[in-house]
Amino acid sequence: MPDLPAVKTALAAQRIETPSWAYGNSGTRFKVFAQAGVPRDPWEKLQDAGRVHAFTGVAPTVSLHIPWDKVDDYGKLAEFAREQGVVLGAINSNTFQDDDYKLGSICHPDAAVRRKAVDHLLECVDIMDATGSRDLKLWFADGTNYPGQDDIRSRQDRLAEGLAEVYGRLGEDQRMLLEYKFFEPAFYATDVPDWGTAYAHCLKLGDKAQVVVDTGHHAPGTNIEFIVATLLRERKLGGFDFNSRFYADDDLMVGAADPFQLFRIMYEVIRGGGLTSDVAFMLDQCHNIEAKIPAIIRSVMNVQEATAKALLVDRDALAVAQRDGDVLEANAVLMDAYNTDVRPLLAEVREESGLAPDPIAAYRSSGWQQHITAERVGGTQAGWGA
Repeated sequence: MPDLPAVKTALAAQRIETPSWAYGNSGTRFKVFAQAGVPRDPWEKLQDAGRVHAFTGVAPTVSLHIPWDKVDDYGKLAEFAREQGVVLGAINSNTFQDDDYKLGSICHPDAAVRRKAVDHLLECVDIMDATGSRDLKLWFADGTNYPGQDDIRSRQDRLAEGLAEVYGRLGEDQRMLLEYKFFEPAFYATDVPDWGTAYAHCLKLGDKAQVVVDTGHHAPGTNIEFIVATLLRERKLGGFDFNSRFYADDDLMVGAADPFQLFRIMYEVIRGGGLTSDVAFMLDQCHNIEAKIPAIIRSVMNVQEATAKALLVDRDALAVAQRDGDVLEANAVLMDAYNTDVRPLLAEVREESGLAPDPIAAYRSSGWQQHITAERVGGTQAGWGA
């Protein structure tokens, strides 16, 4: 049976990074719905992130997105983050919103556009130096819409060349995390469409290049836990972008569509030693119609619950059943853990850490939502725009 004190220690030590953009307005191509109290700049995003960490105790870092979170003084922003009880985490690049990137960024056929894209990535490393961030997270919208539009192999060559230049700029303790996505906005051939492509590039680059698994970036039916297990085995899993999907890349709250999948993923993380390694557990979500801060708190709690259930798997009993070829018993061991109500356990962990047992209730009674609704009036709210 699992050692309950060890389970509680692991849960108390878990860390989940929240994304700055999740605190702003977001939506679809049809409409962005504004909400009262939404941050107007990176500073106010960090205030909200501080509230999430204060009530959960496990969200001490915040991902930034450049240029959405661009400021004049990143050292000052990092200091302000610490004042809010958090620190700055991964720096996310953006090479998909300029008109120049219509045919790609670092895979573009025009060398001038590629130079612009690489320079932006190098700027992001400069920002990492200023903020003390460890991770540069890269996702490229590069690809083609039609057969023959560009040469597939040449685009891979350009990708490798650009990544190599940025990799060479990384500091000793910095990492490059390469994300993949099988389609959208490229509808014929995406340049980094799957974990194999990302892995191949990272393997060639070196130890400081790792793969990011976005749980929404897979075709229906993909066995994500197999990918996780394989990357952990190869020591190439750098982190997660946690979210949930019903159809494609929906970026809904993690665990919303398939909490059993999240449990299976977290079991493989634990099985492969990822919970105590350098794997970064990050949220990548857009809260289009739900209140931002409670949604992020709930998402953190969803990851905690999946982790708690995965930690409760009786691995000794599972190993025996697997060795004996007892298919039903092996599955039952997993299902017993998954069907456990871990909410009381997590409430105990929070109380032992000096936190309220119910983070959502604690936030609602804190008055923070009423405060930001009254204070954040005027100006331009952060987000995708209308």
